[in-house]
Amino acid sequence: MGNYEMMEKEEIFSKVLRAGRRTYFFDVRATKAGDYYITITESKKFTNDDGSFHYKKHKIYLYKEDFNEFNTILKEMTDYVISEKGNEVISERHQKDFKRDFEVTSNESTQETTTENPSESRFTDVDFDDI
Repeated sequence: MGNYEMMEKEEIFSKVLRAGRRTYFFDVRATKAGDYYITITESKKFTNDDGSFHYKKHKIYLYKEDFNEFNTILKEMTDYVISEKGNEVISERHQKDFKRDFEVTSNESTQETTTENPSESRFTDVDFDDI
């Protein structure tokens, strides 16, 4: 095994963030020249019908020359989300009655539309072979 392959396997610095079914791995690795870069790996656990499971992984390589711009954009994006939606998590997974609230709102909107002008709610069958 060459020097580079050993460095690739060597843990220079690592952190793990567990978030439900997802786990994020932040690793510092070394280039052939001995400089450092970061890999960010998202790993999601999926359960098969038979009870067995597997993981799907996605990896990002982040090099030093991109750190400043990456940090700036990441901060801008996270600040935007927090300013627009706050810190509270709103989703089906975290809010048990999310679907019910959504369905009630959707049904009310549909009822308003159909009572005002029923002809607008009709659909036409489209065959995608014709497009």
